[in-house]
Amino acid sequence: MAESFGTDAERYDRARPAYPEAMVERIVEASFGPDLLDVGIGTGIAARQFRAAGCRVLGVDADPRMAELARRSGFEVEVARFEEWEPRGRTFDAVVAAQAWHWVEPTRGAARAAEALRPGGRWAACWNAFQAPAEIAGAFSDVYRQVKPDLPFNPWGRPSLDAYSEIMAKAADGLRASASFAEPEHWRFEWERPCTRDEFLDQVPTFGGHNRIPPAQLEALLAGMGSVIDDAGGSFTLQYATVVVTAARSGAPPPPTKKC
Repeated sequence: MAESFGTDAERYDRARPAYPEAMVERIVEASFGPDLLDVGIGTGIAARQFRAAGCRVLGVDADPRMAELARRSGFEVEVARFEEWEPRGRTFDAVVAAQAWHWVEPTRGAARAAEALRPGGRWAACWNAFQAPAEIAGAFSDVYRQVKPDLPFNPWGRPSLDAYSEIMAKAADGLRASASFAEPEHWRFEWERPCTRDEFLDQVPTFGGHNRIPPAQLEALLAGMGSVIDDAGGSFTLQYATVVVTAARSGAPPPPTKKC
């Protein structure tokens, strides 16, 4: 599934939200310099934000189709699974993963990140967890149960933050197992995103696993969800919590340099 998002990379880049500027600023402030490695760069959504903050970004992604779209934005991207990617002696001030670290085996990934980080460098993985208003989320869940009851997971069956909390715990355990990082910290940034009917339905096919749903069933899902949004007046507001697991690479930090 990690390598399936590139089947519609243009939609992914268009429909997926960016990340809070406050999060980008905090990661930048916690780093010692401008050299940043973006693990699972995808189409470059987060990378563009870090570049705007002054960082020099190198991307790694397992999907060549996503990598190609990021290259169109001017990024250098190396195609590889991160656990198998070779730093070749290169080191960075920060290693970040936006909506991607759950595709990385946490212990091997932490070891590879430690190899790529300078002493005192910053590792940070973040996820956008969102929640629709309760009545809309409940109606969406009913649509999924009616149209696709055999889907391995109903994205509206429980708050998405619950699932990400489990992912964050595994990421933190991987850092601890590597014995190369300080004790992980957890950050949280809350924000909201108003969505029209068309904007939200454009995003739904980018959800994990949805590109494997047969076209007729996906069309029925979108139609059912569209009706729910129509009944709510044609738009609604998603509440977001962008959650971050982060830790500093063990070792004495280098002398301060210009920030990203």
